[in-house]
Amino acid sequence: MNTNSLVGVYNADGGLMGELAYFWGKIRGTAHCSLCDITHSKVSMKREWKKFSENLSVPFELLHINEQDPLLSEFTSGKTPCVVANTASGLEIILTSDHLENCKKSVDRFEKMLIASMEL
Repeated sequence: MNTNSLVGVYNADGGLMGELAYFWGKIRGTAHCSLCDITHSKVSMKREWKKFSENLSVPFELLHINEQDPLLSEFTSGKTPCVVANTASGLEIILTSDHLENCKKSVDRFEKMLIASMEL
């Protein structure tokens, strides 16, 4: 697959209110984002994630639902969290919510799954 860039879309809104709503929902058991679990510990971005993302051969951007441009927002509507590849032929979801859940919060598992999905 000829990938120009990657975008990981969280299943949460960004900004102070979005972060608070997600945090409160997580406590109550009404909010969950497996991509958040992969990239962040309880208080900050994981060191393993920073190292992994710095060594990628293509740009990888993380966005919240409300930070997407209209085209990406329409493409990922109802499918977050996910990872989208921007390829010569257009946008393609290469890791679904189920894939991300199967990573079980592990950056290493995510990396292996991402590499496998890009080699298809």
